[in-house]
Amino acid sequence: MKDEILLDVQKLSHKFFPARKMEVKAVDEVSFQIRRGEIFGLVGESGSGKSTIAHCIMNIYQPSGGKIIFYTGNCQERRGFFNKKDMAVQEANSIDVCDPKEFRRHRRMLLAKRQIIFQDSSSSLNPRKKIREIIAEPMKIQHIAPVRGSLCAEAEYWLNQAGLDGSVLEQYPSELSGGQRQRVAIARALAMKPELLVADEPIASLDVSVQAQIMNLFLQLQKEHGFSFLFIAHDLLAVKFLCDRVGVLWRGKLVETAPSKELFENPCHPYTKTLAASIPVPHFRLRQEGDVW
Repeated sequence: MKDEILLDVQKLSHKFFPARKMEVKAVDEVSFQIRRGEIFGLVGESGSGKSTIAHCIMNIYQPSGGKIIFYTGNCQERRGFFNKKDMAVQEANSIDVCDPKEFRRHRRMLLAKRQIIFQDSSSSLNPRKKIREIIAEPMKIQHIAPVRGSLCAEAEYWLNQAGLDGSVLEQYPSELSGGQRQRVAIARALAMKPELLVADEPIASLDVSVQAQIMNLFLQLQKEHGFSFLFIAHDLLAVKFLCDRVGVLWRGKLVETAPSKELFENPCHPYTKTLAASIPVPHFRLRQEGDVW
């Protein structure tokens, strides 16, 4: 399963133009692949291009260059999820999401099968809607028939999957804590049964204790549902704990990619060595045991 490629990013580039005759190259010919069932981490300092890559993958930004190929896999797995009009879409083997024509043709499937979780849960959730409405909204937009009888029942099920009970269904985002709001965002994404989940620094604004809970939740959900996971962070401890493979970004370039354990134990690029050396060791016994988590 993990040998099968789901997402292939090929020489992705993106430029911003903050002022007239001013050009900023945020991403410079970045290439990597994400396999099915894999947790792939992108790590780097602020401004290295991590979020820009996530936004390009999700078609929030139109890249300046390169390709992003999304492989749809076996259409049999999705029969019943879409109606008969979408069967032709399901038969497609690969989609270049950077091609506007291809994206428009497969838009409905791509919106369902790729989901993103943003860093700031307060701004990514509609403050005027109740939690049950927020979770059910994507299913309603996509005209997905609720498996459990009603959209409210679906919302409660996925909320339970994210670690919250049904008591918050009638509440508004402002009534919840930051960790609870992030769980709501996770439930909303999972309700679409995505093949690819992109998390753009989802724990950066949370307390340390809540960060650990959310990371454990991610591991549990990924194991249960088998989605591929692009985890973007600047917290090296979180990346080491969570990810199967890690890519290191520096000034818009991907300077190193390796399995997580190998990358932190034997980094090759000077920037990766600097990052690895900056990981804090909370206790001297952990250093003796060779484990920093």
